[in-house]
Amino acid sequence: MKRTNLTYILSKKVLGYALFLSFLAIDNGFAQNRSQQAPQVLEPIVQKIVVEANHNSQLESLAFELLDVVGPRLVGTPGMTRANEWALAKFESWGIAAKNEKFGEWRGWERGISHIDMITPRVKSLVGTQLAWSPSTKGKSIQGEVIALPDVKDSLSFYKWLPDVKGKFVMISMPQPTGRPDHNWEEFGTKQSIEKMNRSRDSLALLWNNRIKASGMSANSIPSILEDAGAAGILTSNWSNEFGANKIFGARSYKAPSLDISLEDYGMLYRLADKGIKPMIRVETSSKDLGNVPSFNTIAEIKGSEFPNEYIILSAHLDSWEGGFWRHR
Repeated sequence: MKRTNLTYILSKKVLGYALFLSFLAIDNGFAQNRSQQAPQVLEPIVQKIVVEANHNSQLESLAFELLDVVGPRLVGTPGMTRANEWALAKFESWGIAAKNEKFGEWRGWERGISHIDMITPRVKSLVGTQLAWSPSTKGKSIQGEVIALPDVKDSLSFYKWLPDVKGKFVMISMPQPTGRPDHNWEEFGTKQSIEKMNRSRDSLALLWNNRIKASGMSANSIPSILEDAGAAGILTSNWSNEFGANKIFGARSYKAPSLDISLEDYGMLYRLADKGIKPMIRVETSSKDLGNVPSFNTIAEIKGSEFPNEYIILSAHLDSWEGGFWRHR
């Protein structure tokens, strides 16, 4: 994924104060030890910075504007354009010279709706969304049976099975045996239950990896193989190992929509398919492929007075993956 930088060019003197402020922000863990030492005497300018950070911080309002109002910021999307424009306007409102500078082009894409419903054996709206750059159903509903990758003995068996995917949604992720993160098991589980769950999860992961390996395909190549065979769509569930949160990255299909389904709903679909119930889902998406679009860095400059011809560069990622509105590290 292309990374877009939000860059500040500061003098050495300004940088020193900024770094000092950063250390204050991350140093809370040592507060107790410091309280036992003699009070630190700060230079007047440093004291002003501390007061500004502690009493006049704009962090909450800035985070609201960028994360809630601007939203996801995938490079090549209108969200990224909004973020560049927001940052530029924000710097200018502070009296800081800034510009959006083109650094190249990237694959453009615009997210639309993602409606996913199970219609057989009962009606249930499913929690899920299309992956970034996913092909669209063009605003029309498509429906089909949900099946899982088969447990085949070799690639020849896989290719014999492949015609069965035509018109169907194929699950290509391992169903998770638990939605509880490890820290929750460690806090509330017994030693026996934790060991049992770990054995179960490790065993399932090994079996699923062997299933993919036996097909003769890599996990990354399977979506394109399935869509070429006529699959209606690709279903994944990329759990983050935390409560109720999946990791949403990019699609590897070019004709069939790729959808990520929440852990619980994905598990339900898998159990139904595995027991021969033949679940059916209906999907409607309306994303747009925008072709190659220009990409920009937002650059702001604060001139130093002591060393005006020297530069210190501070930068951060302004972009995010499209499935979420903050950037994970």
